[in-house]
Amino acid sequence: MPYLYRDSRPRPAAHPAGARATHSSGKAYEQLRQECLRRGVLFEDPDFPACNSSLFFSENPPIPFVWKRPGDIVKDPKFILGGATRTDICQGDLGDCWLLAAIASLTLNEKTLARVVPLDQNFEQDYAGIFHFQFWQHNEWLDVVIDDRLPTFKGRLVFLHSAELNEFWSALLEKAYAKLNGSYESLKGGSTIEAMEDFTGGIGEMYDVKAAPDNFYEILDKALKRCSMVGCSIDTSSAAESEARTPFGLVKGHAYSVTGIEEVSSRGRQVQLIRIRNPWGQVEWNGPWSDNSAEWRSVSPSEQRRLSQAARDDGEFWMEFEDFKVHFDKVEICNLTPDALEDNTAHKWEVTIHQGSWVRGATAGGCRNFLETFWTNPQIKLHLAEKDDGQDDCTFIAALMQKGRRKLKKLGAEMLTIGYSIYESPGRDGHLGKDFFRYHPSKARSKTYINLREVSHRFKLPPGDYILIPTTFEPHQEADFCLRIFSEKKAITEDLDENVAIDLPEPLHLTPSPQETEEEKQFRALFEQISGKDMEVSAEELEYVLNAVLKKTKKIKFKNLSLISCRNIISLMDTSGNGKLEFSEFRVFWEKLKKWISIFLQFDFDKSGSMSSYELRGALKAAGYQLNNYLLQLIVLRYSDEQFQIEFDDFLNCLIRLENASRVFQALSAKNKEFINLNIGE
Repeated sequence: MPYLYRDSRPRPAAHPAGARATHSSGKAYEQLRQECLRRGVLFEDPDFPACNSSLFFSENPPIPFVWKRPGDIVKDPKFILGGATRTDICQGDLGDCWLLAAIASLTLNEKTLARVVPLDQNFEQDYAGIFHFQFWQHNEWLDVVIDDRLPTFKGRLVFLHSAELNEFWSALLEKAYAKLNGSYESLKGGSTIEAMEDFTGGIGEMYDVKAAPDNFYEILDKALKRCSMVGCSIDTSSAAESEARTPFGLVKGHAYSVTGIEEVSSRGRQVQLIRIRNPWGQVEWNGPWSDNSAEWRSVSPSEQRRLSQAARDDGEFWMEFEDFKVHFDKVEICNLTPDALEDNTAHKWEVTIHQGSWVRGATAGGCRNFLETFWTNPQIKLHLAEKDDGQDDCTFIAALMQKGRRKLKKLGAEMLTIGYSIYESPGRDGHLGKDFFRYHPSKARSKTYINLREVSHRFKLPPGDYILIPTTFEPHQEADFCLRIFSEKKAITEDLDENVAIDLPEPLHLTPSPQETEEEKQFRALFEQISGKDMEVSAEELEYVLNAVLKKTKKIKFKNLSLISCRNIISLMDTSGNGKLEFSEFRVFWEKLKKWISIFLQFDFDKSGSMSSYELRGALKAAGYQLNNYLLQLIVLRYSDEQFQIEFDDFLNCLIRLENASRVFQALSAKNKEFINLNIGE
C-alpha cells in the first residue's frame, strides 16, 4: 500500500550534508564504528546479513558462495589504490552493467565521487570492518552502512571487482547499492540514468540523436555549463555487434562521456565541435577534427590551448557536431541539482519537488483515456513567470518517478507504466473536475507512457499558469511518486490538494406546523407504533423504522441500513443524552437524510445503488465537506469495497462521522477564541 502524504506542499531539493542514517539501530556510521573499536570486534550488519537472502530472492545461488572480508581474500587490501578510475570497475556475474556504466561516469567527477564514496575510509587505521556510502533516493540523501563481507567463489570476488585485486571501493559500493535495493538480484536490469540520479540527485533526460530538437547543441552546451553528467552511445543491431569498432574508430554498444562543447573559427567560418571521452583511455575517432587531423592546422595555437587540444592517445577527442549526429544514436543527460554544483558555477537549475501517491479508489485515476477517473489524480499547479534569457518562453524539465519499485521486486512488483499531461490553468484554485478535462485538450505531455522508474521531458512554454497531472497508464494502480520540476528560472508550484473546509447549512429548528403533511402523519403513526407512549426509539427500533420507510422509496436501490448506522445516527442527533431518539429529533434527521439521499442519487450515475469511490470528492463537497487528498484517501480506504464502490449505508456513516467531527472542531475553535479573548483582556 502506498504512503499517504499529510503534507502536499512542494519541497526544496535535499542537501547531501544532511544525509540520514538508515541503520535499523538508529545509529550513524561513526557511532557504530566507534562501538566496534571499543569492543574489539569487526562489524557484522544485521540489516544485510552474509546469507543467501541478501544475494537472491527468486532462486538459490547457482554456486556455493563464501562471504569473506577483503583481508581474508588478499594480504594487503586497499580501499582506493592510485585514485578511483574506470579500471576499478570490472563486471562480475551479475547483470548490472547499467550500474557499472554509471559508476564509471562517477569517477570522472571528483566532487560527486567524494560525496557518494567518502574517501576517508581504509583498511589500516582504526579498521572495524564497516564502511558507508551515500545515495540519493526521492529527494532524500541516505547514508548506507555495510560490513565488508563480500561474496566469493574459490577465493575471488563473484560480482563487481577492480582490475587491481587488492582494491575494494567499487565492490563495496555495489554491495551498499544492493542493500539499498534489497538484494544483489534486485540490481539485474536497469538504466544508467537511474544510477546516475541516485549518485547525484540529478534529473535524467534521454535523447534520440537522430530525432533531437533543433536546439540540441544549445541543450548540450547549457548542460555542460551546469556540470551535468552527459553520456552518449552507438546502437547495436545484434549482440554480436557489441563493442564492434566502426571504420572511424568508434565502438558500438559502448558508453562514452561528453566532456566539452565549443565553437572555433576555421577558414573563415564558425565550426561547432564536441569533445568525447572513451573511458577505456584509448581507441579514438579518426575522422575530421580527430587528434592529428588536418583541420587543426587552420586553428591558432592559442585556440588549441583554450580547447586543451593535444594529440595524445588518451581516449579523448574532438569531432564536428554534425559528424557526431551522424555517428552517435543516443545521449543521456543527468542534470545536477544546485547543491551538486561548485559554488562558483554560473548556471544553476531551480528545483522544486512534490511527493505524492496514487491510491486505488481515490487518486489512482489512470491516464486521459479513462476520463471518468482521470480527474481524480493528484494535480500540481505550475506558475511560470520569468522568460529564459533572450527568449520568449520558459524552459523546464518535468520528471515523474515511481518510488521503491526495484526494492519491491522480491514481492512481485514490476515497474508501472507512467506519464503525465500538462494543461493551461483555467485561472481558478481548487481541484479541477471531470468536465474541465472533457472539454480542454492538454497543452503538453510526456513523450510517452513507459514502464521506467522515471519519465522526464523538457518543455518550452509561454509564461503563465499550468496544471500538471501525474498518472499511471491504467487506473486503480497504487504507487508512491516523486515529481521534480527543474527550471532555468524560478518556477512556483503548488499542489491543488484542496484545503479542508466545512460549509454546512444552519442547523434545522423545525417548528410544529398547524397541519401535518401526509408524510409526517405516516411517520408519527409508525413512530408511535414502535416507540410506545414515550415517543423515543432505540437504535434497534430506529433500524426498523428507517428500513420500513426507505423500502417504499423507489428512487434508490440499497441494502438495509445497518444497526451500526442507526447507533451513529443517535450519537449525532440525541440532544438529551439518553441514547434514544425523540420524534422531534427524528424529524430533523429525516430532513438531513432526504438531502443526503438526493446527493447520493446525483453521483450514483448508473443507478445501481452504489457510488464509485472516485466520485466521493464531489459528493462530499455537495454535502458541505471539502477534503484534501490525505483525508479523502483515508475515507476511501475505510468505506469503499474491493470494486471501489460505496453503498448508501457506508456513505451515510461517512457523513455522520464527518458532521460529528466538524461539531467537535467548531467547539474547540470556539474555546480557543474564548481563551484568546480572555488573554487579550488580561
